Amino acid sequence: MKQRGAEHLRAGGWWETGGPHRKALRTAAVGAVSATLIAGSALGLAPAAQAAPNSVRFVDITGQGGTVLKANVVTPRGADGGRRHPLVVLPTSWGLPQAEYLVPAQRLADSGYVVVTYNVRGFWQSGGSIEVAGPADVADASEVIDWALAHTPADPGRIGMAGVSYGAGISLLAAAHDPRVKAVAALSGWADLIDSIYGGRTQHVQAARLLDVAGALTGRLSPESRRVFDDFYAAELGNEADLIAWGKVRSPGTYVDRLNANGTAVMLANAWGDTVFPPGQYAEFYERLTGPKRLQLRPGDHGTAEITGLFGLPNDVWTDTGRWFDHHLRGAANGVDREPPVRLRSRTGDGYEGYPDWKSVAATDRKIALSGTKRIHTNIDSGASGGIVLLSSVLDQFAKLPPMASIPLIPRLWAAVWQSEKYPTAQHVRGTARLHTTVTATEESGTLVAYLYDVGPLGLGKLVGHAPYTFHGRTPGKPFGVDLEVFSTAYDVPAGHRLALVVDTVDPLYIEHNPTGAQLTFSSPANDPSYVTVPLREQ
Repeated sequence: MKQRGAEHLRAGGWWETGGPHRKALRTAAVGAVSATLIAGSALGLAPAAQAAPNSVRFVDITGQGGTVLKANVVTPRGADGGRRHPLVVLPTSWGLPQAEYLVPAQRLADSGYVVVTYNVRGFWQSGGSIEVAGPADVADASEVIDWALAHTPADPGRIGMAGVSYGAGISLLAAAHDPRVKAVAALSGWADLIDSIYGGRTQHVQAARLLDVAGALTGRLSPESRRVFDDFYAAELGNEADLIAWGKVRSPGTYVDRLNANGTAVMLANAWGDTVFPPGQYAEFYERLTGPKRLQLRPGDHGTAEITGLFGLPNDVWTDTGRWFDHHLRGAANGVDREPPVRLRSRTGDGYEGYPDWKSVAATDRKIALSGTKRIHTNIDSGASGGIVLLSSVLDQFAKLPPMASIPLIPRLWAAVWQSEKYPTAQHVRGTARLHTTVTATEESGTLVAYLYDVGPLGLGKLVGHAPYTFHGRTPGKPFGVDLEVFSTAYDVPAGHRLALVVDTVDPLYIEHNPTGAQLTFSSPANDPSYVTVPLREQ
């Protein structure tokens, strides 16, 4: 598969000519990009009816190296009296124009904020090229702050940053490098860029392709960014260290000590089904922060939890963002500091649950033994699936229809299956399930994907969570241990249902590395038994 992946994916060739899931991925990517562009166009029109109360200016701001950044400035009414106002800077999302945040900007201005929203370098009318949240993007954010302090009634002691997706990552990175940023709201962003698209040493090809296509349609990738994407698709092991080093510079988790030293108030919000930036990394990042902090996780996919707020519709994420800034930039006694800082909403329920920290989310762990020995053949999709980027989790968010599979009909030739006993009471899964097993491969490289299903009385399984795992350099025929974290979630398994673990070797979301004819054997040695640990909330 390594050779096949390199041939079909290099320089975009996979997109044109190959890949067993080409049509599904192309449809998902183009559809998602089209939806993004339509939303961006609509956002450019939606604020017009609401823009009258506050002054809006369209300006050019000089960024790092003289790059021109297109920006909007929204100033609150009555800002000409010499009084200084708190400043909020909003970098745009990947592929969206500068009009993206005009509605939230108006609402912030109604509350007394000066708001600057700018199109990040490389996209739309801004100059430069796409650096994927590189050092130039971080420097641009500080240049925007400098401009705002010089040209608006912004208060240098009360500065915040916020954004969705790309804007979230840039906001966190900028706050780590610029101590003037006192508060951040990072919505649907990332803490570890490489873990997002290369978690489990497996290329998350649908997510990467979606970003690549959107970048090509709405901006200009830098030569370095183009090379990184092409190397990523080519799946060459020799460039892994370079890829990790490139991503480390662009990961807020690398600079958590700076955020802590700055005392930045950090609000993190994401969706359980985010297929671009899985939410578990936000939880780990949250635990490492020592300043004021808040973590919110809810159903949905990448950016879907925030989108209604961009149109001015009721939206709890943007409401809490405003409350976060009101408390930390305006000193409002609104109680946000007294609420449980970790707030979760189950994919199968309504309302939020509050916890004092991430560790308290799961009160207990329940192990499901993975007994016996199971051998499977690779390179055939068993029917178990993590879904399609964006589309599947949106169905889960709005219709409570996650990816499904008939567990009895999954062919055991191509998938290993284990099931728990029926649970007499509901099981409230909260947090990160963990798989431990022993694998023996017939080849030195391979990929497996683990799926955790909620199985009803008729055998229909609803996806609770999944994760990929790729190995290289293993001795054929020699057993080795595998430890894998399933993507974090909150899901309620009804009474009378079972949990099932399914492991196969092909999923449209990922590039797999199984040589033709390879086989994988899963065993449970007496001195190192195999199991999956399921985190559960108290009943």
